[in-house]
Amino acid sequence: MPAMTLDQTLRQFIDRFTMPDLKGLDWQTTADRLRRQFYLASHAIEKDAPEMADISHMTVPSGPGGVKARVYTPLGAGIAPGPGIIFFHGGGFVIGDLESHDMLCKRLAEGARCRVVSVDYRLAPEHKFPAAHEDALNVWHWVQDNAGKLGLDPERLAVSGDSAGGNLSAFLSQEMNRTGGPAPAFQLLLYPLVQFADIRTKKMPFNESGFFISANLFEFFRDAYLATPEDRMDIRVSPLFAAEDCFRGLPPAHFVLCGWDPLHDEGLAYADKMASFGVPVTVREYPGMVHGFMNLTALSDTIRIAIRDAGQVTGRALGAI
Repeated sequence: MPAMTLDQTLRQFIDRFTMPDLKGLDWQTTADRLRRQFYLASHAIEKDAPEMADISHMTVPSGPGGVKARVYTPLGAGIAPGPGIIFFHGGGFVIGDLESHDMLCKRLAEGARCRVVSVDYRLAPEHKFPAAHEDALNVWHWVQDNAGKLGLDPERLAVSGDSAGGNLSAFLSQEMNRTGGPAPAFQLLLYPLVQFADIRTKKMPFNESGFFISANLFEFFRDAYLATPEDRMDIRVSPLFAAEDCFRGLPPAHFVLCGWDPLHDEGLAYADKMASFGVPVTVREYPGMVHGFMNLTALSDTIRIAIRDAGQVTGRALGAI
């Protein structure tokens, strides 16, 4: 049990939040219910929502029909081409989409003063591992090849994501390191999932852990996405377990971690491992916050400021600020 105090605004929200009954349901029905619940919980009208100079939509070649993406251009982005952030949403590879992370991306773009490309990669159980990872890789290369059309400088692109999206960002950075491909200039990892093997050593009941990250849900997400138990240790989905050579020379990174989160310790371990190989790393901890708190921007100024601050760290790293 964490010693810190859970933020009271979040406590009140979580106490009112009702998880759908998942017992006796098939994979698809369970996923659909979780997606509806996540949408309802993460959507609210916010009067102080940042105004964007432009929001555009596109389809990026990947998989059978391509994946959707959305480009946010904040008012402070400056003259193109400029730096940008490729953002992958969280949700255990099962839930989440462009809409669920719309406000997070707007606030991140405003804070960083640079364009944000939000990616709607394929989800499980319809699409098993490594579908999401393949989409992330394909989007990264496509953005590199089409950076000018998007108003982006390919030399100043960061990767970012929350939870499972942080996993995709960490994977991309390691993969470019392994293959000698175009490396991200920076990583912004928001309470990232960096191993998909086990969560039972960090037991927390749902109302004391975070937003959709109880032990049972962790295992549901894992089994929905991974086809075999052997996949759990694949370094693409568990980058924490990658060899030393995968860490040397990684892009600088900023981590946002929260105290009420069973993934806190592994996120810190990943940051420490990167730092031990000479990678510039900074960590910002929010002791009273839960996993997924950046999706709850309507609840408190603290959450909105946290996203802005993460954006500012990234914007400074990319030379946008």
